[in-house]
Amino acid sequence: MKQPEKFTFRFYFQVITKLLREPRKFYGKLPVDIGLKRSLGVLLVSSVIFSGASLVSRMPPNPMLWGGVFFINALGMAVIAAGIGFMVMIMTMGKQVTFTRFFSIYALSAGITLLASWIPFFIWITEPWKWWLIGTGMTRGFGFRRTQAGLIIGVSIGCIVLFFWSVLPLVSLKGV
Repeated sequence: MKQPEKFTFRFYFQVITKLLREPRKFYGKLPVDIGLKRSLGVLLVSSVIFSGASLVSRMPPNPMLWGGVFFINALGMAVIAAGIGFMVMIMTMGKQVTFTRFFSIYALSAGITLLASWIPFFIWITEPWKWWLIGTGMTRGFGFRRTQAGLIIGVSIGCIVLFFWSVLPLVSLKGV
């Protein structure tokens, strides 16, 4: 029985390099058994880098607290988006792929974009890029049609926006 490969920094740098060079080709050759550890490892390393860079660039008054907030946000949003997207896929298409495989597309796409997301105003570049990478992963890696990937992404973004819009009145932004 073949043992699933473990996460290594060599794997991390290979993923980052291939996603930057040829994302369509990368997702087209993405192994079915990439595994949760490897894709989560990429997301974790990129989340740590994002958190550290965000702290250095912003110099908040309480760096431990804000470092944790940045890290949890980076990691959590990828997990939440993957969960919502997976639910949308099941509701619209039935279960086409496992959650582990589905999550890998989200984790790898977020992992690459987090490396530039800490730069002020780059969210306007990195967020559309992340969703394009996710769509590319769905079409090239899963064989979904563009309309199917677009539906999953559109409904997912809509759900996320509606969720944050609904909790906004509960959050006090004084002193931020």
